Amino acid sequence: MSDHTAAGGGSRASDRSQTLTRLRSVSGEMATATLQRLDETLPWYAALPPARRSAIGLVAQSGIQSFINWFASRGLPSDSGTAESEPTSAAEASHPHTDAWVAADIFGNAPRELIRSVSLQQTLQLVQVVISVVQEQFTSDDPELRLAFLTYSRDVAFAAADVYAKAAEARGQWDDRLEALVVDSVLNGESADELPSRVAALGWQAVGEVNAVIASVHGVPDLDQLRRQARQLGAELLVGVQADRLVLVLAESEHEEGVERSAAFSVQRVVSGLMSHFSDGPIVIGPPVPTVLEASTSAQAAQAGFTAVAGWQSAPRPTLADDVLPERALAGDPLARVTLIQRAYLPLVQQTTDLLGTLRAYLESGRSLEGTARALYVHPNTVRYRLRRIAEVVGWDPTEPRDALILQTALILGAINDTHE
Repeated sequence: MSDHTAAGGGSRASDRSQTLTRLRSVSGEMATATLQRLDETLPWYAALPPARRSAIGLVAQSGIQSFINWFASRGLPSDSGTAESEPTSAAEASHPHTDAWVAADIFGNAPRELIRSVSLQQTLQLVQVVISVVQEQFTSDDPELRLAFLTYSRDVAFAAADVYAKAAEARGQWDDRLEALVVDSVLNGESADELPSRVAALGWQAVGEVNAVIASVHGVPDLDQLRRQARQLGAELLVGVQADRLVLVLAESEHEEGVERSAAFSVQRVVSGLMSHFSDGPIVIGPPVPTVLEASTSAQAAQAGFTAVAGWQSAPRPTLADDVLPERALAGDPLARVTLIQRAYLPLVQQTTDLLGTLRAYLESGRSLEGTARALYVHPNTVRYRLRRIAEVVGWDPTEPRDALILQTALILGAINDTHE
């Protein structure tokens, strides 16, 4: 090695040592200036709770200290015939992969909830602020240090992206498992105590009533695409796959501020818009319930309807679970039996006019007005009036064939129930 080369190397080593000494002496000043700039330029940072602001401050200080360690570990630029390319500190030897140890140094002490509450975009804004402060106030007079800091900040940006990517992947897998657990609990009516916290963890934000839907599927559907399409239709969605069935929990998503829906929310409209994700089998919509916490009632009705709908050959798609109450009752669904008695039998029993007797006579006569009038010794117009009143009271019209089947099933179940009381 020539004396000139040795002298040059010694000079650069001396300069680097002085630079490192200066960096270490102003590291606290760097951190203070950075936090002040964050407060001045990033409104979302100023609005954070004190604990999270403090956590971000620790991350910024870790980043500055990590840069100093990184700069110390780089050694001098190698010249031919020199030995200065060897590691100059234990840091370089112990951290051969820059991105990995930069991520560990900066983000390793950050609370996990900080990564969830501060987005990647906001993190990159933080990095940009740190870069601008350090460049303006601490590296402007040293081209080598300025270049080194730009290189380091690039590594930080890649490290941040890697940290967030891994967190997103892990959270996505966790969310999928939690969502499947929630849907399974809703379907089976289990774990009611844990349901509120689990639903909240999934970010459920809905308004209005909730419906469960069970639809036929073949294979594994594209659930991400299904969720995106449901959001476009204005629906909040929980989804789970149960063998050949897709279980959905649907509600209207919260309105964004200043945005009005182009049409009133309708579960039937949403389900119709998702038809491409279902197979050719039945689709049954459970009755609405006030909140997701009562969704198991809707899910159980939808599940019973899904099983029994084969008994109604001309059933529409989608089918309301309450439209297959007779088939559900015949299949042994206790909820359908109770629903028929409460909604069709008891309201007629409570009427002062003999609506129940009129309905029974009308159905037993083969839905003949004249036959009913003769059996009751009344005018046919009286029968017509009472039939209209029945439709008003219970919501099913005895003159319609399908409604007549529902009402006749209700009369049978009501009579059986009376004999056992």
